[in-house]
Amino acid sequence: MATLIQQLAIFTQTPYDALPPQVVEESKRLLLDSLGAALAAVDSPKGRIGIDYGRLLGGTGCTGTVIGTTNKLNIFGAAFANAELINALDMDAILPPGHVTPYVLPGALAVAEERGLSGKELIRAIAVSHEMSYRISKAMDYLRDTKDGKVATPLVYGYSSTVFGATAAIGMMQGQSAEVMSHALGIAGCTSPVNAQMAWFDHAPSSTIKYLLGGMLTQTAMTAAHMALLGHRGDIMVLDDREVGYPRFMGTKRWEPDVITNGLGTKWHFPAETSYKPYAHCRILHALADVLIDMVKANNINPNEIEGIKVWVEGFVERPIWLNREIHDVLDAQFSIAHGIAVAAHCPPTARAWQDPSLVFSKSVISLMDKVTHEVHPDYVKLLISHGASRPAKVELRARGTTFTGEKRYPKGSPSPDPSSAMTNEDLTGKFLSNAQGVIPASQAKGILNSVFALESLSTVGSLMALTSPGSF
Repeated sequence: MATLIQQLAIFTQTPYDALPPQVVEESKRLLLDSLGAALAAVDSPKGRIGIDYGRLLGGTGCTGTVIGTTNKLNIFGAAFANAELINALDMDAILPPGHVTPYVLPGALAVAEERGLSGKELIRAIAVSHEMSYRISKAMDYLRDTKDGKVATPLVYGYSSTVFGATAAIGMMQGQSAEVMSHALGIAGCTSPVNAQMAWFDHAPSSTIKYLLGGMLTQTAMTAAHMALLGHRGDIMVLDDREVGYPRFMGTKRWEPDVITNGLGTKWHFPAETSYKPYAHCRILHALADVLIDMVKANNINPNEIEGIKVWVEGFVERPIWLNREIHDVLDAQFSIAHGIAVAAHCPPTARAWQDPSLVFSKSVISLMDKVTHEVHPDYVKLLISHGASRPAKVELRARGTTFTGEKRYPKGSPSPDPSSAMTNEDLTGKFLSNAQGVIPASQAKGILNSVFALESLSTVGSLMALTSPGSF
């Protein structure tokens, strides 16, 4: 019987024509959103550091485009820099185990550009890598686990399992056979980064590598794919061995391998589980931000009129990273409940504006933080169990001697029973154009839109990547 690794390797041989239309469409949407997130981050501290380190890795005069720059690096440098850029502002898409695209996309982009591959090949890699990452993550502990009606946050958690999807995407771009891919995935599993995310949650103010250094995971995946191509053998049993294999040394309490294999290649789950961010902030505040922004706009409330704001939050966020009120870096502002609510009350005009230093460190925002309090939403677990997209949020705002209240269950950007919560192509287009503004010419931004939405007809990924470089045309 084929091992789990071997079955995943066979999955990577899925031809483009076997992809359902919704899988093709969601792959293109993920690509567009990621390019925009990277463009918006080129001047951010985390983004700049990623670019600088990519230069150290990558040399000059090579094929790999660093999004939003004129740098052309080798595939390793470009992949590192683009991984850091996509996740720098925390406005990239969400898919269990949390973030996936910053880890699985950059390597595929770099190798596709190096080899002159087509848009169809990139779509294949995006689809397979996201589906694989989702399935492996759902076989393990999950951040929103519950038990006996209570929050059951795991002791060990993180996004390191995306190393399999990242390696698969690179190997697909290299044209690896199922046999070679098995070894690549086996190497990836045994060289996987550790899951250090819970430590990051509990040590505030936070480290700026965040929950996982995206650039480093891309290097692990690059190494695994290339070592297999060069002839190294990987451990193809690393996912099957519950006693001493990947589930054990990654620290997961739950391991349900049937989740990985059931319907693999015929059933696609990631399109219905992908969420997009209308704000550059941790997703846990988005439903609250939706309510608060609507409330402030509807009643024309000025931030200096606000006497107090109380919010009811998700059940697992009573940890230092979200409770933190020390804002030393724009990255600290991506997770602080008090700061995020204070920013939302100022109704930032665009997604990227949430990370504008002039707003993040403004006296108005910092002073309003002192007026923000929160509690765990009493129905969080009940609503979460009834539908996984639930992010119950309640806001109580006091201003002008009046108390304004509002509630919401599903944040904008998530597939849910509420059709209005979905992020449409029009919504994503608007977000992308805003992110690209001032980084690349408007004509290039429109060219990217046209290329991505017609990605299956694109002869070379390199022509798309060229559009992400300022002044290329």
